[in-house]
Amino acid sequence: MNRHNHHTTWCARGHRCNLGEHRSEEIVVDLPRRARAVLVRVRANNGREHAEIRIRVALAPAELAARRQLTGLLSDVRQAVTRAAITGR
Repeated sequence: MNRHNHHTTWCARGHRCNLGEHRSEEIVVDLPRRARAVLVRVRANNGREHAEIRIRVALAPAELAARRQLTGLLSDVRQAVTRAAITGR
């Protein structure tokens, strides 16, 4: 068994580990009726680790306001991903 098949200290084990991946427990940020973010740390079967993030945000009912929200969200996500990628080097 190679080192990538062993559970890590942060691995949630059980059904979360599949297809050679190891996955942490979900870290959830929940703002009821407004937004929710879920982060999971993953080690792929090739040993590469990454963060998997799902974000759900309630959009404004007006189309223009919703588009502005989406534009701001995309900008914020782009900044976060860029910052994390630079830090990871």
